[in-house]
Amino acid sequence: MPGKAKNKAPIILNAFSMATVSHLNYGLWRHPRDHTHNYTSVAYWVELARSLERSGFDCLFIADALGLIDVYGHSPEASLRHGIQSPLIDPLLLVSAMAAATQRLGFGITLSTTYEQPYLAARKFSTLDHLTQGRIGWNVVTSQQDSAARNLGLGQQVAHDKRYDVADEFLEVTYKLWQASWESDAVVRNTTLENSVYTDPAKVHPIKHKGTYFTVPDGHVVEPSPQRVPVILQAGTSARGSDFAARHAEVVFVVGAGASGVRENVRRIRAQAAQYGRNPDAIKFITAVAVVTAETDKEALKKFEDYYNYYDPVGSIIHYSSMTGVDFAKTERADVLHYQPTEASQSVLSQFDPAVSGRQWTLEQAANPEKNFGRARTFIGSPSTVADGLELWLEETETDGINLIQLVNPESFEDFGRLVVPELRQRGRIRPEGGATLREKLFPEQGSPYPPQDHPAARHAFAQRVPA
Repeated sequence: MPGKAKNKAPIILNAFSMATVSHLNYGLWRHPRDHTHNYTSVAYWVELARSLERSGFDCLFIADALGLIDVYGHSPEASLRHGIQSPLIDPLLLVSAMAAATQRLGFGITLSTTYEQPYLAARKFSTLDHLTQGRIGWNVVTSQQDSAARNLGLGQQVAHDKRYDVADEFLEVTYKLWQASWESDAVVRNTTLENSVYTDPAKVHPIKHKGTYFTVPDGHVVEPSPQRVPVILQAGTSARGSDFAARHAEVVFVVGAGASGVRENVRRIRAQAAQYGRNPDAIKFITAVAVVTAETDKEALKKFEDYYNYYDPVGSIIHYSSMTGVDFAKTERADVLHYQPTEASQSVLSQFDPAVSGRQWTLEQAANPEKNFGRARTFIGSPSTVADGLELWLEETETDGINLIQLVNPESFEDFGRLVVPELRQRGRIRPEGGATLREKLFPEQGSPYPPQDHPAARHAFAQRVPA
């Protein structure tokens, strides 16, 4: 069905990166044209943001992790040597500079509910929502590395499902702080000397939260920001993670073994969302993809071969060990994968279990599928070939957009913007400019910078609360 996709809706177009030398582009930091080693420079991030905005991207989605990658071989040695998510800096501190250099680009930033306090997180995201003028999203994660637990006050990782129990209450607290504390007209700023008032104290309310994991009695310390609540992004597809996404997520970063596995997860989360009284069609789904493009298919294949000379298949397995909590250092690449219960990401391994996927996957097939950079689907070709492939992928997976992986940075993002975006725009798949906030851009049909009425955050909004 090349060029004949039934769904012609604009694609959510995110650039997918991490504040490190190598994210999912294992080994490509060695490519002579890769500039990712400049990740500690603010100029690097500012120019990346400007380039993405010029190209028509909706958002820069920045992943994050806490702790060194040390599952493979029970040591951080391999991840340090191979440059796998290390060294790593804090992505929240990058946003202000990028926001000041752009006007439309959104920012989806990862923050863990396991190693943060909701009172502090609410303040950080309200601040960023103000400084970006409403262009901030929060990728909610619960963290999966034992190294983080050891170094952040816990003896061992919190149990997988309990982490989501904590996250549910964490979000409930932040919703109350953002929605139920400051009334919209609380800031008066009356400068008359005889009756000067900056904030009407009668319109700032304590949230009086006392729960299982958090006690937050007082009000929010930040006045209402353009969106009040950042766009909620989430990436869990385990049984408990899917339930969390169905309750809270507006955009779900979904995985699966092939197109059918992704589609199955999308349908399952939509069905769960409906059970929580949410409009299942209002939730957007995105997947990670990589693209190698040039003016012709032949030139693109030549570029792919050049890139692949630098690809590090061991690096992919090192990262896969970290995500699954399974040490694959002594596993043969031809060995068939089977689900093993751990306290790390359960879905990343279970999706390849024969009982789930309906076929056998070796470690090599899962971590290093042929003609792909890691586990992400890779598209190679001219602009029209790539656009055809992306449209078919979106159609088959029933997803709404992509997280485009950096390969050789900034070259791969710039190639996509220069070549593929115009082709997608011609097909009506690029979002027109407009929407003052990230939520209005991604959900123009809602016509509001605030969460919709069926979202759990809306229950705490002043206009929707029923008087006692």
